Amino acid sequence: MKIIHATPNDADLLTDIAISAKRHWDYPEAWIQHWLPQLTISPEYISTNEVWMMIDDEAIAFYSISQTEEGYELGHLWVLPEYIGKGIGKQLLEHAFERCKLLNISALKIYADPNAQTFYEKMGAKQIDEYHSDLLGQDRVLPIMEIKL
Repeated sequence: MKIIHATPNDADLLTDIAISAKRHWDYPEAWIQHWLPQLTISPEYISTNEVWMMIDDEAIAFYSISQTEEGYELGHLWVLPEYIGKGIGKQLLEHAFERCKLLNISALKIYADPNAQTFYEKMGAKQIDEYHSDLLGQDRVLPIMEIKL
């Protein structure tokens, strides 16, 4: 397995990975449909952000680092369901940390899926806040986490 820089041509493949990974958590299909714009990776997104993918004959996972007005955030970290629990996310996040160091990024913010909070905590992230939103009439709370590098 190796980690390579994604190209705009990989956009559809990365979108499929993100959707498959989100579906792994058995969210209602209406929620998945609501999230499709956020799960869709465009060629432009790849061109303007740090996007890296792990290859094992084919792409199996990816992450992105995005610059915001407040700093930098982990925009995406998705692993195909059949590879979850095999250390792929850890390898990608460690790669992201190295990229951050090369880019002089000292902290990385993460709007974590609640199912991933424990993983991020094991990787050194601390919860710094919460993000509340209305998701089709239900209150949804995401932990906002930060990793100091």
